[in-house]
Amino acid sequence: MLDVFITSRVRRKIIVVYAKYPDFRTHVRGLAKLIKEDPGNIQRELKRLEKVGFLTSEKQGNTKIYSTNKHFTIFKELQSIVIKSQQAQANRKRSNPTDA
Repeated sequence: MLDVFITSRVRRKIIVVYAKYPDFRTHVRGLAKLIKEDPGNIQRELKRLEKVGFLTSEKQGNTKIYSTNKHFTIFKELQSIVIKSQQAQANRKRSNPTDA
């Protein structure tokens, strides 16, 4: 359901991770390993999400660490949408079991 509103697959995965786990902090390669996406695409999306204020970053040596900006204007609403979307997806899977 979230894919209708957030069309970029990589951006959607990033938003889900940071909205669902607001205390999560990582660098580009760590996130790439977690969501199994190309680090170049992830870096581009992280920059976009930081620019609009959803994420913040800080330098630790040569590494940029990204974290959720919990003060982002629509953070609570976005978090609620992510959680409800995942619940709806889980409910659909339970009501339509595949034949094994």
